[in-house]
Amino acid sequence: MTLHRTTTTKRLLALLASACMVAVMGACSSNDGAQSQDKAATQSSTVNPAGSVAIFTPADGITISQQTPLSKWEKIVPEIVSSLKQEGVKSGDITVKTSSNLAKQSQGVQDYVVDHINGSEHSSSKGGTTLVVAPVADLSESDRQYGDYAGHDITWDSDASDEDAKDYAQSAQRLVSALRLAQNEDMRVVLVSNTLQGYVPDVYVPMATAEQIGKLQARELVSKLELDKTSSNAPKQIEVLLPYDETDEHGDEEDTYFAQHVFKGIWQILGPYFKDGKAVSPSGTLTASTDESDWRSVAFESAKAEQVKSTLAGRLGMDEDDTHPTRIDGIISCNDYVAKNVADELNKLGYTGSSADVNPSITISGIMDSITGKKDLERKTVPSPTGASSDDDGDEESDDEENAQWPIITGYGAYISSMPNIVNGKQWMTAMENRKTLAKDIARTCVRLNTTGKLSKFDFIGSTTVEGKKTPTIHEDVLAISAGNLKKTLIEPSYISLADAGL
Repeated sequence: MTLHRTTTTKRLLALLASACMVAVMGACSSNDGAQSQDKAATQSSTVNPAGSVAIFTPADGITISQQTPLSKWEKIVPEIVSSLKQEGVKSGDITVKTSSNLAKQSQGVQDYVVDHINGSEHSSSKGGTTLVVAPVADLSESDRQYGDYAGHDITWDSDASDEDAKDYAQSAQRLVSALRLAQNEDMRVVLVSNTLQGYVPDVYVPMATAEQIGKLQARELVSKLELDKTSSNAPKQIEVLLPYDETDEHGDEEDTYFAQHVFKGIWQILGPYFKDGKAVSPSGTLTASTDESDWRSVAFESAKAEQVKSTLAGRLGMDEDDTHPTRIDGIISCNDYVAKNVADELNKLGYTGSSADVNPSITISGIMDSITGKKDLERKTVPSPTGASSDDDGDEESDDEENAQWPIITGYGAYISSMPNIVNGKQWMTAMENRKTLAKDIARTCVRLNTTGKLSKFDFIGSTTVEGKKTPTIHEDVLAISAGNLKKTLIEPSYISLADAGL
């Protein structure tokens, strides 16, 4: 409330000052008036129509086990800045601020907006101003495993009694108030990734939601295993490993929203195949009667690598001394952190080969040729397993060999450490945001907002509902990545180098 009263007072003072100036100018001679007009014309010639842009993003935290996803704020911000310069925004008109928490970010945004209104914010431009804001979300360790861009809805309880919850609510409300003040002062706001309770921006840039992350991996697995052609007489063996932290470092219960919705997305795609008997779970954690609310049946603590490995071994009913492998055709690992540890544990348990081996036409040399541009690579579908022998004296060794065949493993986040596993077929696929294209889209949008404000001619602008209101939305499809398109999607755009891919 104090902020609004102060702003109102300053507006009144400005109006009074303007009135005095008009009176003085009216008393001046016609010659003085001509001089004033010449001066105004000179000033207008220096105006940069591209305007100014202020970017507020979370600060990048330490990634788990030093594994680094490609989806990091420190990667996209320089690309937005570079794109803004290409669109005509001057370096001096670009502000970049990072914050480690919502309290610091809300204060930083508020300070910028107030300074801009007061005219104390330095800018060589007199054009429009756009704020690009990615609100800082309070993430659990398991949520961070998906990379920095995965979308979260930031909500709060204004009536919370807990002191930490109170502080969080105050920070969130301060950010919302600052952004609304900016809009009231003819600034525009582009909200990136995370939404804010009760707030509608001028433009929204959604990143992949938890549900979309789940759906993407399930679709890829269904397609790869050809579940539509699978018979209930020979179902595919599938496990879902859903990372989730029950409590934070202080022992407080973590928010379950993200984990719930990852599973919701998975089960919307995979559920019908379990109901039809075309897919089963070796562990029995997923059945024909499982529904979207049963996410806890596949959830597990994943903060440490050993937790991932022990969970997988338990699901398969195996340990490192077990000489009889359990057949597994596909594993949805949810993110690349889990996927890498899954691959490591399968190696220890004696599983052999790769997703290249289950596609006889694909070899590692073929993958290399694809990446180096010598030929295109198209993987064939996974062949159905050989049916079990009806002879009680069947070849047990042969059965074990087939059961130990490497499964299809999915992930998300495009961790650099996962790239060699993608190349050699240990991990079938990963995914990430189309970061470079999004950066260009955001830059073009900011300049357009600062000039005409008309976004209808941009083919990447759609519409979605934000807090009950239709809002212009920047949309780019998530990049699904496998060995077959690694060259095109990651190496050619310079997301990674050949060395990053283990080549």
